[in-house]
Amino acid sequence: MIPFLKWPGGKRWFILQHPGVLPTGFKRYIEPFLGGGSVYFHLCPETAILADTNEELITAYKAIRDEWERVATVLRRYDREHDEDHYYRIRDCRPTSLVGQAARMIYLNRTCFNGIYRVNREGEFNVPIGTKTAVVLPSDDFAGIASQLATADLRVADFELVIDEAGKGDFIFADPPYTVNHNNNGFIKYNEKLFSWEDQKRLACALARARERGAMIVATNADHGSVRRLYWQHGFSLNTVERFSSISCTSDSRKQFKEVIIRANCGGKRP
Repeated sequence: MIPFLKWPGGKRWFILQHPGVLPTGFKRYIEPFLGGGSVYFHLCPETAILADTNEELITAYKAIRDEWERVATVLRRYDREHDEDHYYRIRDCRPTSLVGQAARMIYLNRTCFNGIYRVNREGEFNVPIGTKTAVVLPSDDFAGIASQLATADLRVADFELVIDEAGKGDFIFADPPYTVNHNNNGFIKYNEKLFSWEDQKRLACALARARERGAMIVATNADHGSVRRLYWQHGFSLNTVERFSSISCTSDSRKQFKEVIIRANCGGKRP
């Protein structure tokens, strides 16, 4: 199942290159940093807790789950009306309905510059218009996505609260914003404002507690000494992999990056 949002740091590359890393059997799927949901839509679990601190993001998922036909109708209208003036008019508006908020986010995500989600200090989306003009995509399967999300518990929540619910046989996939200790590259400088090094340490501790309760864990993170040391200290298994990043403001920084895959209590193949 193809995600309906393009998200910075999305994991389409991960499920294509390393599907054997993911467990094949688990009781419940838990994803505390939902984003575009590539791993969730790849696994299509029967039950799931899907969380993120981005309220607009979770609103879009809830609207697709509960009122996908109405969202699709608005997107078809936006597809007909799309131009520069329309883009900035929608970017500046503040819908109050669930459907309006979701349609706005999906529209901006598909037509903004390089699919980047970024807000200013006032929390306002401020990415300029991009070159892509298609608002309705051939891959759209909102009915199928709504059916899949019907059994999902969607939350605006801090990651630690969600991870602390995991028990024996549950599977946690954690893909946080990448920050490292005393180092910047890619999105790391920007992400430090969203997810600090203290958050990284809090995440590692929460995942370690979940592992001790019998949860299966796969996480991804920046391949940096501070990150590796953090998870080694907590007894996790680590492997370094490479991926290509196409989401960047400059062509020079769209290149191969190394990431680390962190695992515990999982079978499956090593990357």
